[in-house]
Amino acid sequence: MRADRSSPLSFDLLSTISPYVVQLGNSSSSPELLLNPVVIARTSQERVLVEGSINSLRISIGVKQADELEKLLAKKFMRFLTQRAEPFVILRRKAVKGYDISFLVTNFHTEAMYKHKLVDFIIQFMEDVDSEISKMKSSVNTRARIVAQTYLNTFTK
Repeated sequence: MRADRSSPLSFDLLSTISPYVVQLGNSSSSPELLLNPVVIARTSQERVLVEGSINSLRISIGVKQADELEKLLAKKFMRFLTQRAEPFVILRRKAVKGYDISFLVTNFHTEAMYKHKLVDFIIQFMEDVDSEISKMKSSVNTRARIVAQTYLNTFTK
């Protein structure tokens, strides 16, 4: 997943997070406070859902999973990351249904952090996850090949 860090979408969506919170009594889930969700997809599995509201932005990522091994590796890797969500600050423990991992950026995060650094982090995160899963898949296949060769060599001797 390659993305343009200077794309208008990335900065416009983060700039819509206003530093104030609108108080409307008990109607905090009012449809007026929600922006239209945006889905950016390369394939049906490799996609990003961006949902904005008046004071937050939820970014959900679907990771490439071409075969059963990649599905298993992605599931285990995402579980590993979500169990350690506190150091990531913006990482959610539970992803949106249909996606592998989610981030929640609030107005407090945009006040405390640089917006362009948040965008860079999320894009770098997506690239790193893809490369890590590819490396793990390659490692598993290499180990399986070595085990199979060793097992078959016991019959040829």
